[in-house]
Amino acid sequence: MRTFFLFLSRQKHLRKWMETSGWARRLSARFVAGDNLRDALATCQRINAEGIAVTLDHLGENVTSLEEAAASRDAYLQALNEIAGLKIDGNVSLKLTQFGMDLSLADCAANVEALVGQAAALGSFVRVDMESSEYTDRTLDLVVNLHQRYKTTGTVIQAYLYRSRKDVEMLCARGIPVRLCKGAYLEPPAVAFKRKADVDRNFVELMNLLLETGVYPAIATHDEQIIEQTERFVESRKIPRDSFEFQMLYGIRRDIQKRLAGEGYRLRLYVPYGQAWYPYFMRRLAERPANVFFLARNLLRS
Repeated sequence: MRTFFLFLSRQKHLRKWMETSGWARRLSARFVAGDNLRDALATCQRINAEGIAVTLDHLGENVTSLEEAAASRDAYLQALNEIAGLKIDGNVSLKLTQFGMDLSLADCAANVEALVGQAAALGSFVRVDMESSEYTDRTLDLVVNLHQRYKTTGTVIQAYLYRSRKDVEMLCARGIPVRLCKGAYLEPPAVAFKRKADVDRNFVELMNLLLETGVYPAIATHDEQIIEQTERFVESRKIPRDSFEFQMLYGIRRDIQKRLAGEGYRLRLYVPYGQAWYPYFMRRLAERPANVFFLARNLLRS
């Protein structure tokens, strides 16, 4: 089922139809905070009122022109300024293919640097998301370079890649904040674990490493067993709760979100918004097929 949803996410004609379909938008509303920044900011304020921080993601990836990349940069600059102006407890997360990585590495780097520089001026933070494995080296090179100069950026490591332990060790040594996730792209067996048990095992090993040696790591998971393992590890090692945070996706496992916030853990929700929601939505279904049944049960209620 995971492979099926990832395949669907790549179908351009289906994407165009879905993004203009009213019933499909109703489905996606569970995971996406609206078409525009105003709606997304209102959602962020409601989340903050529950004692939960946010990271805002303007949806879109694999742009086809440098003009589109510049427009994405400008949208993020506006979001960053609005977050600061409204005193929202939040930052932003971006994808490099949305900033022109496929078109020009130099232009992409300049677009991201404009955002990172503004974050530094505002006392904020930019998280550079990780995409498929073909982008990993370029992503890490850019993040390392920007972090050396601004200290206001971090990245994401995907536990299903074989290489991730070495990447985590390198980032920790450089003091770069890491969000750890399982990974949601379709990867070949040459570069990634295929069995869920292997991905989970590697996630826990990397999680432990980050909690002991990382700089304010973010543990991004909805897996109750892994969350409980995190809690036990933190307690056994006497790791302060304010030295890391859990991260979860907007609209998924709100029961766990409420529990963690109520127990005093730091929690941040990944809040996407915008019209280019289809690839994001399909990866969420691929990442956790149980979401399909969850949506079916709750469609009439939401």
